[in-house]
Amino acid sequence: MMNDKRISRTGNFSFDEEAGNKDKALFHEAHHVNLKVVQWSGILTSMLEMWDQLKPNSNALRSVSSSGRHQIVGPSQPVVALVGDDIILLCNLKPAMNVLDMTVEWARPDLDPRFIYVWRDGVELESKKHPSYRGRTSLFIGKLKFGDISLKLSKVKITDEGRYRCFIPDFKLEFVIDLVVGAVSSPVIFNIDRTTSGVVLECESKGWHPEPEVFWLDGDGNVLSAGPTETVQGPDDLYTVSSRVTVEKRHSNNFTCKVEQKNINQTRETNIHISASFFTVQPSSAVCIFFVIILVIVLLCSSAVAFAWWKWRKGRKKKTIQNLQLESLKQKDEEQHGKDKLEDQNS
Repeated sequence: MMNDKRISRTGNFSFDEEAGNKDKALFHEAHHVNLKVVQWSGILTSMLEMWDQLKPNSNALRSVSSSGRHQIVGPSQPVVALVGDDIILLCNLKPAMNVLDMTVEWARPDLDPRFIYVWRDGVELESKKHPSYRGRTSLFIGKLKFGDISLKLSKVKITDEGRYRCFIPDFKLEFVIDLVVGAVSSPVIFNIDRTTSGVVLECESKGWHPEPEVFWLDGDGNVLSAGPTETVQGPDDLYTVSSRVTVEKRHSNNFTCKVEQKNINQTRETNIHISASFFTVQPSSAVCIFFVIILVIVLLCSSAVAFAWWKWRKGRKKKTIQNLQLESLKQKDEEQHGKDKLEDQNS
């Protein structure tokens, strides 16, 4: 053992005291840095959680805070419904508490009267409800004691589309929900015609809302180039769309008319298979009519020529007979004249 160094032993480990002091200093410094990293990590995590709650694309329920510690929570995205559906517009008081004896109002600000449901003093005020919603809106009475003031809307109509306001006057709390109403129908391929350039298909779909798009696809799912979509909106605000496409012979000869509305995430389509023999161009009715007309003209011309030739032959024959008769008369006159001359000489 060297005299200028002192060796310490603890258990099975031994180390130089001077080196040990340095290691301890490094350990404390590393521990301090690690604590700072952990603190900053916690702060960043909290900030990310706050951002997830605030960002508009969050799938969580968004909330509107008001006085005290209460707030109303509801859907963060517009509610989509199809015509005829029964839907629920979610609206909940948090923290949950009994609102059975409070006033709850559901309204559409764009209507007059604006109320579509009013609950006050333990009963529904039917007289305040807009006529178009009578018999179609209700609350879940048994859930009011838990702060659930969600509205059930039955037999949804196109005119139900709009902004809905859920309001608790006692807390001055409100929540706004946008309702998008859609209507769909399956397309029909109703016209098939052959041309020299291919087969013309026409597709139509009635009763859509909002206005949809129309696409034509081949058997491999490729979008075909088609003519412009024709759109007609009826008095019921529903759209009728139609589209026409000219297709050529392909290996499968399967074609699809697809009608799509992205806002309500709805798609309807119909398929058709065309026989390969159908692509063989046959004379059209117009061509047949053209050839019939030409044939009639030729027959008429031939008849006219034949008639003219017959008239000419008839006239020539008549003239020949007349000439022969004249010559015969002339010959008879000459013979009679000769007889008369001989008689005069004899006398």
